[in-house]
Amino acid sequence: LRNVMAGADFFCSHALSHGFNEQKANLIREGVTPTLLYDGSIASDTAGGTRTGTAYVGNLRLQLVLDGKQLFRAPGWTGFFQVLSIHGGQPSNFVGDAQGVNSYSAKSALRLYEAWGQYSSPNGRWSFLAGRYDLSSEFYRLASSGVFLNSSFGTGPEFSQSGIGGPSIFPDTSIGARVTYKPTPSILIRTAIMDGAPVNRTDGETRFPGQDKGLLLVSEIAFLTRSESEDARGIAKYRVGRGANFPAYEDKVALGAWHYTGTFRDLNLVGINGTPIRHEGSSGAYVLVDRTLFRAAANPGSRVSGFLQYGIGDGRVNRIGSYMAAGLVTSGLFSNRPDDEFGIAINSARNGSRYINSQVAMTVPVTRTETAIEATYLAQVNSWLAVQPDIQYVVHPGTTAARANATVLQIHFQLML
Repeated sequence: LRNVMAGADFFCSHALSHGFNEQKANLIREGVTPTLLYDGSIASDTAGGTRTGTAYVGNLRLQLVLDGKQLFRAPGWTGFFQVLSIHGGQPSNFVGDAQGVNSYSAKSALRLYEAWGQYSSPNGRWSFLAGRYDLSSEFYRLASSGVFLNSSFGTGPEFSQSGIGGPSIFPDTSIGARVTYKPTPSILIRTAIMDGAPVNRTDGETRFPGQDKGLLLVSEIAFLTRSESEDARGIAKYRVGRGANFPAYEDKVALGAWHYTGTFRDLNLVGINGTPIRHEGSSGAYVLVDRTLFRAAANPGSRVSGFLQYGIGDGRVNRIGSYMAAGLVTSGLFSNRPDDEFGIAINSARNGSRYINSQVAMTVPVTRTETAIEATYLAQVNSWLAVQPDIQYVVHPGTTAARANATVLQIHFQLML
């Protein structure tokens, strides 16, 4: 850890030099915007879970945004590339939880994470995107819940743990297309068609899109209320959670649904020949609510927001049958620190009946739900560094009856250049 932090200090001191800033400014003027992000977490299971222990999680991301107007005299076109390097350990190996106490944790890998092109209409009413794309950058997404580190406060587990290797989200994305249409300034309709399995499969194989695993279809309609004053102020320009660079809104209500066209094996039921029953297709739906509950009249940047998440999965073929979460987030709690945030939230992932029956058949005692309670504080030190202490209490980790409730302490930091 000492070497990692020393390396980070060395990297920052050089990257923030005048020469680096000048070179980056020149690239931006030419239509190429590079961003280098490093996220690091020290996560410690201090009690309960599978066993106590500490893990370090690291993500390095290189992003390139290409402005078609400046580069190719093609207004409305944008290109985006992101290379992802994941390294370090996995805190859930200690906690034994099903949802994931750290959203940056995954198997070590170096890969092309996103590579897509997008065209947006001149009137801003619609856009089309195609390529390798992370669904969670636009679908199943709330500004308030983005500050938390538990993975389920991003994409709920009833969806994130569905399909073959999961949908097209961190850490494994797939190839497809997305269309966005805005009939009014306050309504957004998005639909995506993705390959049904990630390009980098969980077995380590790399594949091109095909029909053998089917397709994933996702649609969402969002109703937004925006604040002109907040848009102008640029709230949440820098964030350490999954909600980096969220567009500012006052309130959001979203309804979404997803469907896989592939074939999936039932978790418990078998046919007359003793082989598992197979189902054509798998579906789910979710509801998201994010509202501003309070805003100080003297300081518009000081606010309290509340959010709700509820999702239903396909309990026939997926472990998690349903999920729900709620939380409160305070921004600008201290007048001299307007960009800091404090949040407290709770989530609960519920096993489907087919999964429970399959465990009972193997005489494995399980509980119905896993619940995580999280409190976190995001301290925005400056424009390139954020630090976030975090504590989580996980009840029934992994829904394993014999596993003690776990207390997890984390320190997360993000460097953005």
